[in-house]
Amino acid sequence: MLTRATDEELLSRARSGDEPAFAALYGRREGGIYRFALQMSGSVEIAEDVTQEVFLMLARGGSDYDPARGSLCAWLYGIARNLARRALERRGDWVPLDEENGTETAAGQPSPLGSLLRNEAAEAVRRAVLSLPGQYREAVVLCDLQDLSYTDAAEALRCPIGTLRSRLNRARTLLASKLQAARGCCV
Repeated sequence: MLTRATDEELLSRARSGDEPAFAALYGRREGGIYRFALQMSGSVEIAEDVTQEVFLMLARGGSDYDPARGSLCAWLYGIARNLARRALERRGDWVPLDEENGTETAAGQPSPLGSLLRNEAAEAVRRAVLSLPGQYREAVVLCDLQDLSYTDAAEALRCPIGTLRSRLNRARTLLASKLQAARGCCV
């Protein structure tokens, strides 16, 4: 049964021409890839393009995927990361990080009031995440918003787990600071 098959089993079957296996893999991973690209870029258009390109690459054979190097899920997020980063660079929205010193180089039914406050808080968090330097944003989106394991996120980002943890720590500190500042200006 396709729902019980691992991603790697579905890919193997898809490589052999099993279209339902590819469709099952697409159905399993498309939503997460789309949300990742959307959270990284803030653009529905970029998210749609990235998602489409990830699965086109997979449909063309996924020949670059090596199970010895990590999970298929991490590989797909790695592709999505690279595509989203390129799209943001082309648009001029990618905020790089100075790797040497770690500094930024750029800057029930709810009540209507409860819903409004939650929506405003979610929008503030979304803006704060989008304002993070790229490497920090990637770590937060993968680990905190997409719930990837540290191992899969580190594989997708092609960095050691220690580096991922460091980026997450710095990102969470920056987010807390940004959200505190935003809360302070509106109180």
